[in-house]
Amino acid sequence: MIRKSLTTLLLCLLFTGARAQEKIPEIDPALKRALKDAVTQADSFADRFDAEVWLMSKSQPLARYIEDPQERMRVLKAVHREATLAGLRPEVVLAVIQIESAFNPYAVSRVGAQGMMQVMPFWKNEIGRPEDNLIDMDTNLRYGCTILKHYIGKADGNLANALAYYNGSYGRHTYSSKVLDAWADRWR
Repeated sequence: MIRKSLTTLLLCLLFTGARAQEKIPEIDPALKRALKDAVTQADSFADRFDAEVWLMSKSQPLARYIEDPQERMRVLKAVHREATLAGLRPEVVLAVIQIESAFNPYAVSRVGAQGMMQVMPFWKNEIGRPEDNLIDMDTNLRYGCTILKHYIGKADGNLANALAYYNGSYGRHTYSSKVLDAWADRWR
């Protein structure tokens, strides 16, 4: 655990220089408010039967990425909780995570996006929570789901456009197609 933390810290430090040169996009005040509200909120299944059915049906496709069954359950419960809290379909969030990080909570992109949902670190300062750890799965999911939900609203419910906003590639749908294909092939 300490080794992973040190590796993560080193990766973050490596990308700090690149991030300092990157231009932070104009901040949408509504998204900033939504993130601020979401990170301050503290299970999401209607009943035990629903939980068992959903968790078991998603565990097998997730086994390709996460070998340990207990860790799979932990990830699935967290994804379901945060997606439901944000008003998203958990299966869509699973598809986003598959494409963004292949379920690697320690993923850091070349531009500095972090964690399973590849959240940009500037959001922490924007909402006044610089101490938040985007490598922490629950924090990353809270941010990522809130951001995705905001972009679905901004795109008037058009998921392909919302995914392009999320990825920073609005106007192109290569990323959106990958996520939608993953959703249809593995998570739906």
